[in-house]
Amino acid sequence: MKEIFKKVLPLSLIVALRFFGLFIVLSVLSQYALELPGGTALLAGIAVGGYALTQAVLQVPFGVLSDRIGRKKTLLLGLLIFAAGSVICAVADNIYLLLLGRFLQGAGAIGSVVTAMIADHVREDQRAHAMAVMGMTIAMSFAAAMIIGPLVGGFYSVSALFWLTAVLAILALAILFTAVPEPPKIKHSYSEEEAKIKHVFKDKDLVRMYITFLFHSSTMAIAFFLIPLVMKQKFGMGPEDYWKVYLPAVVFGIVAMGPAAVFGEKYGKGKEVFLVSIGFIAASFALMGWSDSIFWFAVGAVFFFIGFNMFEPLLQSFVSKFAKVHQKGAALGVANTFAYVGIFLGGAIGGWLYQHFGASGVSGFVLVVSLFWGVWIYTMRSPGVRDNIFLPFAEYDREKIDGLKMVNGVTDFYLNETEEIIVVKFDNEIVEEEVIRTFLKRS
Repeated sequence: MKEIFKKVLPLSLIVALRFFGLFIVLSVLSQYALELPGGTALLAGIAVGGYALTQAVLQVPFGVLSDRIGRKKTLLLGLLIFAAGSVICAVADNIYLLLLGRFLQGAGAIGSVVTAMIADHVREDQRAHAMAVMGMTIAMSFAAAMIIGPLVGGFYSVSALFWLTAVLAILALAILFTAVPEPPKIKHSYSEEEAKIKHVFKDKDLVRMYITFLFHSSTMAIAFFLIPLVMKQKFGMGPEDYWKVYLPAVVFGIVAMGPAAVFGEKYGKGKEVFLVSIGFIAASFALMGWSDSIFWFAVGAVFFFIGFNMFEPLLQSFVSKFAKVHQKGAALGVANTFAYVGIFLGGAIGGWLYQHFGASGVSGFVLVVSLFWGVWIYTMRSPGVRDNIFLPFAEYDREKIDGLKMVNGVTDFYLNETEEIIVVKFDNEIVEEEVIRTFLKRS
């Protein structure tokens, strides 16, 4: 675990700094945007959530680009765009310049690239732990942003928050080039035709994960829309007191990630973890939508973070596990595109429902979605049927690996020349591990 932490922490800090920059303005941006020249409620709403649109559009291009020119170069480009967008937001003196900056912030769509780079550095059987480390840093950045944002924005200005975001983007660049090692040298035999984006939609397990990303992120957007409104309008809380609900919820959410990673990855119970997570999310909205007590509302918020965070160490891990070696960046880009589309849809649908039916209408909708989501997960194959083995060059013949294309049940294979191992992914319901070992064994 120590070695995983060493490999993953610098990359996790990069993505956490970026998310911190996006999160820190959430609690104060709408009112600030509304007061700018040209500001309207609609444009203020776009300023808050518009970054998700450019994120959705550019996740796949950034993922594909990272597969072709390398992860570090792509991260450099994304962080520079994010920093430029932050500076534009900081100096914006009208709503349209602010919108330009927010769209540019989203255009630095490096989420899938960081995840793909973590997948490059960490072996398949250790990946859930690695994703848990990344998820915990993001969760902590969110918790810090929810507390620091209103304080800095109140004592100084919202512009100061954007300047801080730009500085943190430069800090992330420094971490990238001083603390992130080069990924291992990978050799595969896939043609350029096989590397095209359309092929990441041919794997049914991958497609199921994409839809799960959509459901997962849409419930997040609905929750972050609903929670502050109910706290203020129903329970009379001011923004300076929101941390009293958010902080314990985030803490419980972080704690829940550990058991989820262990049961989902080590014991192959990912499907069961997903179903339990959906149960927590459904229960959370039932409490938040119909409770008349701030205590039970807060319990609902805790339940939401538990259910939401239990997905975190497994979603990215399973996508990177299902994707072939030459398409990890592209597949994670597609998955994150579905996630950001979910954020946009969740915010829009949640707002419309709240306007017409109140908190109970929003919660009722999520309960129906949770029912369909649970059926979707229940009917999927367990992610545990996808297995992998690591065979050292000294004992197994690397020259034989192309013959694995003829072995039914083998889904992917490649050479990790840095660590001098053959990596083979296979479906354990179709082929046994010993068959693969025997096939590649040196004579």
